[in-house]
Amino acid sequence: MVLRLLLLIGLLPYSFLLFAQDRPTIGLVLSGGGAKGAAHIGVLKVLEANRIPVDYIAGTSIGAYVGGMYALGYSAVEIESIMMNTDWTKGYSDSIPREELSYRNKGLRDLYNIPINMGYSDDEAKFPAGILRGQSMSQLLRQSTNLVQEFTSFDDLSIPYRAVATNLETSDAVILSSGSIVQAMQASASVPGALAPTVIDGKLLIDGGIANNLPVSVAQAMGADIIIAVDIGSPLVGKKELNNTIDVLSQLSTMLTNASAARQKQLLTEKDILIRPQIDDLGTADFSIMPTALLLGQEAARGELQDLLDLQVPENEYLAYVDNKKQRSTLWRKELRKPVIRIVVDNNAQVNESLIRDTFDIKIGEDITTEQLDKGIERVYALDLFERVDAEFSDTDEGRVLTLITRDKSWGPNYFQLGFSWEDDFNNDSIIEVNLAYTLTNLTTNGGEWRNELMLGYNKMFASEFYQPLDPKERYFSRARLEFSSTNIQYYQDNTVYLELVQKIYSAEMGLGVNYANGGSVELGGLGEIGSVSNDTVDPFELDYSSYGAYLKFGFDDLDSINFPTSGNRFTLDMYLRKEDYQQSFVENNEDYSFQIEANWRGAIRIKNHVLMGKASFATVDTDTFFTVNTSSLGGFLNLSGYHQNALVGSHKVFSALVYQYDLGRDVLGLTQFPLYLGTSLESGNVWQQRDAIDFGDLIYSGSLFLGTDTGIGPTALGFGFTNTGEQSAFLFMGNTW
Repeated sequence: MVLRLLLLIGLLPYSFLLFAQDRPTIGLVLSGGGAKGAAHIGVLKVLEANRIPVDYIAGTSIGAYVGGMYALGYSAVEIESIMMNTDWTKGYSDSIPREELSYRNKGLRDLYNIPINMGYSDDEAKFPAGILRGQSMSQLLRQSTNLVQEFTSFDDLSIPYRAVATNLETSDAVILSSGSIVQAMQASASVPGALAPTVIDGKLLIDGGIANNLPVSVAQAMGADIIIAVDIGSPLVGKKELNNTIDVLSQLSTMLTNASAARQKQLLTEKDILIRPQIDDLGTADFSIMPTALLLGQEAARGELQDLLDLQVPENEYLAYVDNKKQRSTLWRKELRKPVIRIVVDNNAQVNESLIRDTFDIKIGEDITTEQLDKGIERVYALDLFERVDAEFSDTDEGRVLTLITRDKSWGPNYFQLGFSWEDDFNNDSIIEVNLAYTLTNLTTNGGEWRNELMLGYNKMFASEFYQPLDPKERYFSRARLEFSSTNIQYYQDNTVYLELVQKIYSAEMGLGVNYANGGSVELGGLGEIGSVSNDTVDPFELDYSSYGAYLKFGFDDLDSINFPTSGNRFTLDMYLRKEDYQQSFVENNEDYSFQIEANWRGAIRIKNHVLMGKASFATVDTDTFFTVNTSSLGGFLNLSGYHQNALVGSHKVFSALVYQYDLGRDVLGLTQFPLYLGTSLESGNVWQQRDAIDFGDLIYSGSLFLGTDTGIGPTALGFGFTNTGEQSAFLFMGNTW
């Protein structure tokens, strides 16, 4: 019985051709063309409607995707449903959603909001091989193909299949005929410069269109007697459309792909059929045109119907052909229902394997769904330690073997980060700050990091911090930090500056902490400060002080955005116990203990295109002295919006706000990449210098109207704020003003 089964499986690659023994075999060739690839589905629908079988498939780029799906056994209607219901724009962003980052990495993302991928090692600056890493695109392809296993040969598919890629080192065409069909599809579509090359068998593979955009020769080599070739390549553009570097590079790419297609067309004979849909006016990256492209593909195929009907087979023969495809696809589909018997981690990064396994959180014995696998891969990728995270299956008689593949960042292990913020109220000085960090990683077995930070602009700071996970799973950590900062403190009356101080601080912190959840952390430690507060005006003075003590920091954060959140909550509670020593005689009780509490909350909920956000903050300092340098402030966007940034300064603070945001961009303007919010706020709060002066009757009420967006380089808003006390200001801000 076992022998018969093995014999049947062994003959399957050849059984498909039995239906073609009394007719010429047909090879379908599908070219690259981005979003215009939906035209290929239109052609397939016409072939199916007219009982025209396909015996071999060769494709490039989007043609490799559509061809691969058809080769797996999906019908044209099924491919249409999958392709049209996939948000392909998600494949053009590999940014990790904020809510999936660890608590520490969320804070770093907010501060260093300019998404640069730049490293330095081996005496040179390093960058990724593409603008995109291809992580999101591989996920979309995996969702399309389901959890299909790796194949020893693509001849084992429902239809024998080949994908064409280009070897980046040699420019030669690479014919992919085995292995992971997801990797084959992605390699064939990895646009150079935009997507990082796909590595297969040690080769750096990019878009196959450069070497062979219409792989007629490949289908002929597979054994096809007659070729049906579908060309959806782009035409060259005129001089008026060549206005910048991107246009020129796109034109050069089109030249290469068209040249390769032209060479392949010369291989076509009179018996072959070339279908060229009228898609020249459609964009390759505009996926909204896919329904139009599909119809144009159908129209073009119907235009060649007279020649195509010569390839039509009788109904009984076509039904047998379709049944054979289904039987062959059943062989790999039934493997999807088997449990995972082993998980292998192919770790090509300097990250502890136990951390990867614990984060992946897929258990042996489970019948894994595509959604479960995607979530596991997303969790590992969200560690922000890898360039790519992929997964592949191999099948055995006992069950499935799942291999998780991690790849180190090619521009590491030492990285630069950049942040920028700018706030202007069109009245007082602009506040501009630039943040730069250089981080050395993998310094210890458990992933120790040494980060050096520099802030320039209105306020200045230099810091050096060593962060050391204490266990392989990075649950426990220690942190040591040295910092110098110079901060401008302005005191306002009637929203006009009347006193400006400069506070300079040399500080040190050392603590132990627990990452109790992906979005939560608690840390206990000690700190010391030496500082001064000075004034260089007509009556200059300088106050020197020192302090030391302990701190407790608690935080939880699962907001999807720090400035314009639509879901989640962020709560922080910081407590400090200090002994303060002021070296000036005018400060009574020069030495005293102080206890400081700072609490902040921000949360949001979204209902369709409407968002409600709440904010609240509280701060107080318990001390016997009438003076302390540990103050809090209010003023600025959504922080008593009618005031200039940090215009109100005091030791005690209360504040709350309710903010409404309407997503005007998505609801009215049809924007998909970034939101455009029309918002308003109601705010109340105040600060007091002395505890006995606190009077909630002194609360200031303010409101704002604003137009804002949250982009890949941080938030931007333009608006107007006003208070019940008569203050008002316009504001413009960009970057990390949270």
